[in-house]
Amino acid sequence: MLGKIIKGIFGSKNDRELKRIAPLIYRINELEPTFQKLTDAELKAKTAEFKERLERGESLDELLPEAFAAVREASVRVLGMRHFDVQLMGGVVLHEGKIAEMKTGEGKTLAATLPLYLNALTGKGVHLVTVNDYLASRDAQWMGGIYNFLGMSVGVIVHGMSDNERRKAYGCDITYGTNNEFGFDYLRDNMKYSVEDFVQRGFYYAIVDEVDSILIDEARTPLIISGPVEQSENKIYMEVKPLVINLKKRQASVIRSLLKEIRYRLQKGEEDETTIEMLLQVKRGDPKNPVFLDIISHNQGLKKQIDRLEALLSSQKLLPELDKILYCVIDERTNSVELTDQGIKLLSSSGLGEFILPDIDAEGRSIQENPDLSEGEKAKLLSELEERYVRSSELLHATQQLIRAYWLFEKDVHYVVKEGQIVIVDEFTGRMMPGRRWSDGLHQAVEAKEGVKVAEENQTLATITFQNFFRMYEKLSGMTGTADTEAAEFAEIYKLDVVVIPTNKKMIRVDYPDVIYKTEREKFQAVVQEIKELYDKGQPVLVGTVSIEKSEMLSKMLKRAGIPHSVLNAKHHEREAEIIAKAGQAKTVTISTNMAGRGTDIVLGEGVRELGGLHVLGTERHESRRIDNQLRGRSGRQGDPGSSRFYLSLEDDLLRIFGSEKISSVMERLGMEEGEPIEHGLISKGIENAQKKVEAHNFDIRKHLLEYDDVMNKHREIIYSLRKEILTGNGVGQIVEGMMEEKIDALVERWIDPKAHPEEWDIAGLAENLARIFGFRPKILPQDIG
Repeated sequence: MLGKIIKGIFGSKNDRELKRIAPLIYRINELEPTFQKLTDAELKAKTAEFKERLERGESLDELLPEAFAAVREASVRVLGMRHFDVQLMGGVVLHEGKIAEMKTGEGKTLAATLPLYLNALTGKGVHLVTVNDYLASRDAQWMGGIYNFLGMSVGVIVHGMSDNERRKAYGCDITYGTNNEFGFDYLRDNMKYSVEDFVQRGFYYAIVDEVDSILIDEARTPLIISGPVEQSENKIYMEVKPLVINLKKRQASVIRSLLKEIRYRLQKGEEDETTIEMLLQVKRGDPKNPVFLDIISHNQGLKKQIDRLEALLSSQKLLPELDKILYCVIDERTNSVELTDQGIKLLSSSGLGEFILPDIDAEGRSIQENPDLSEGEKAKLLSELEERYVRSSELLHATQQLIRAYWLFEKDVHYVVKEGQIVIVDEFTGRMMPGRRWSDGLHQAVEAKEGVKVAEENQTLATITFQNFFRMYEKLSGMTGTADTEAAEFAEIYKLDVVVIPTNKKMIRVDYPDVIYKTEREKFQAVVQEIKELYDKGQPVLVGTVSIEKSEMLSKMLKRAGIPHSVLNAKHHEREAEIIAKAGQAKTVTISTNMAGRGTDIVLGEGVRELGGLHVLGTERHESRRIDNQLRGRSGRQGDPGSSRFYLSLEDDLLRIFGSEKISSVMERLGMEEGEPIEHGLISKGIENAQKKVEAHNFDIRKHLLEYDDVMNKHREIIYSLRKEILTGNGVGQIVEGMMEEKIDALVERWIDPKAHPEEWDIAGLAENLARIFGFRPKILPQDIG
């Protein structure tokens, strides 16, 4: 309450930031007539003048108004585009090393030219980081005209370039490229044997486009350069595969029996403790079972009871007792699957080997201490124990990954099979990621599951997280249409503030409240009906789905209803530009995964404004509110009319896994008839809370990954700086001598007490250690130690 009063009097922190920037914008606008009068040659000469003034001691902040005015005028002359005041604001925020949240269609690409030019005046090289090669090439070429006009060089880094091409691009004043290319070039440089072969020249200033995608969504996936393992056990996946298939069949049989009994009990009206226990067993053994989902969706009270029982048994450590009849347990919240004792027993009976790791310490000690064994027998038994341990760990590892592949990873959701290969689908963008592989044998497990060739396992040669890579820059900034929901994470991890930039024209898009149905089937029937009504009216519709599987299912339903449409997903990405170009035309229906979420401009066709503009129809809420906001942001750009609405069901993953009791209670209270939706403010609030819950969970994962990588990062920094020192000519000898001196000093400190009498010094211990470490035994006299 107090916060609201203070905000009312003093304005929000964001309002105060914009107020602080306002005089700078006024000054840039004041300079505009002066710069308009300059000839082309005089305008071009400004770059040399600015550089000279920098050398004489002026700061970039002092040069900012004139530099921005020069870029604005160059843009008008070269591209016919004049920076709006809101773009100038965005430019100031980016120069100050903050995140500018600029709504979709507000011209982030043009806004970035201002701070890029200003910071490039230092001659240290500045980077614009974007999400894919297409955008990097497009923006470098498009904006390159402004920089070239002002005498600045522009380079672009894309996949497949040679080292010479990369070195040339990094040598430019301004370099565009993707986060992957910048990161991998850093790792590759630090694996080279000559400084002349390095392609990068330092990390001074970077603007990260779609900053939330790169610094948050992709932060859970470290960059890895890998190489083949000397001995790869990829055959083991095919050996274990039949066991896992058998395990899945046995589990399915248990679940079927449970559901048969549950239905019988419910028909008799027995909603007692035994029924709830059995339902919980089904939930833990097959949470996406359609029969189970149908039972729950028609009786929200049951879901509440199941969740309460699970929480109670978990707190009393009694869940393993409940899980006894299952072969493995699935936890959707943590996206993990675990073998039960029953599962381990089934696998161990296969004759392939032990599926429990032997206690190598206890068994080894028992062999060593056995007086009846000769030294030769002990050595043989210890060797056999080691082999058993290695075999068991390989079996367990392969089994665990195959179980994950079968239970947690779905074809056309998490990956596609293309030309005999498993290609990962990015869950945030819906795009295929060729060349990317899951680590720790998971990719091999999915290959075995789908019956394609199982590739050799790889070992990690170099790795870094995006968090630690981007924190190497002296100054970092970012821009996106959706960052405010993650402001706390940007502040905590990257020390970056988020400033929300107002739109140039008032946004008039209408965002309708969510509607919720009991089942997914009812929801999609309603979606098809809504699309049909809009199609008949002529209004274009963009339909957002969460996976390829769902987009193809909806496509079949629309075909049956006789509605012409286009499908944009990872399988049909070749037609992306063509599909998006037509998506704003009258009578156009486009079904898309998250692919249409970023860097895509949907232009409204003739007469569409009068029909209400583009209508965005979401068929499910994403785990992250930002992804939903991006989908909405395709409509109502730059003051265009538009609308959006999300259709949900109680069977959707978000509501099923993370939905609170509050949602269930409202549903029960309002009562839901078959096919009848519910619209309620409390429901929308409950959904937002569920998303916040997932976002907090994912933040914890990223935070822990970073904490783990921070330790590795210190190690990485020391090793890489040592390598560089050696490569830049200081020579190994000098470094090794320094290390030897440090080690000898530490040993002397440990074995020789300066306060003790020389006769009490442990010279023998010192000599022994020197011999062990340095490979020679020096003759040491007390007088040698000073």
